Amino acid sequence: MSGMNRHLAVVLLSGGLDSCVTAALAARDHELALLHASYGQRTAARERRAFEEMAEYYGVASSRQRLVDLRFLGALGHSALTDLSIEVPEGAPGDGVPVTYVPFRNAHLLCAAVSWAELLDASSIWIGAVEEDSSGYPDCRESFLAAFERTVQLGTATAKPPRINAPLIHMRKADIVRCGHEIGAPLHLSWSCYQASDHPCGRCESCWLRAEGFREAGLEDPQR
Repeated sequence: MSGMNRHLAVVLLSGGLDSCVTAALAARDHELALLHASYGQRTAARERRAFEEMAEYYGVASSRQRLVDLRFLGALGHSALTDLSIEVPEGAPGDGVPVTYVPFRNAHLLCAAVSWAELLDASSIWIGAVEEDSSGYPDCRESFLAAFERTVQLGTATAKPPRINAPLIHMRKADIVRCGHEIGAPLHLSWSCYQASDHPCGRCESCWLRAEGFREAGLEDPQR
């Protein structure tokens, strides 16, 4: 698909590894509109830098970049990502929902994306949710995304509501790394660490998942 025939896609781009690969997949057949959210997370400034560098990499005009302020999620607390009194877990994810879960975060992100997509007449919304090899967040499940897409169909005024695409939903981290490498995603621009903004800590669960993904894929992490 090329030129005027390329549909517009709204991509939720946190700046992390999964959203980086998701944006690269969307860019193959779509024009991009990139949405980034701040919700009071520890590494908000570093994640925004990753977002802006990826937007520049793909040549996305400033009119197609949007920043959403969801800091009320941080004010609610109860997540290690937003509450400095809660320690970020280190090492492999454990059983159950971890303390890094931000309650219902993806629903709020998707709501913002749907509103913008409706205004832009975008055909799809892309999210880097991963169910198979993630930290166990309930709002990263395929069943949740399917239910949310049904809500979009019922609650928007457009004749063709945007579809929700989660191309990584059943991929393991190593598969995501391989996919990103094969399609030329700017993995060197992505940022995964939950608690550091200068150099990755290498200890938090997000760093652990990223390291394991590159190790199993047999590739060197360009971030290192």
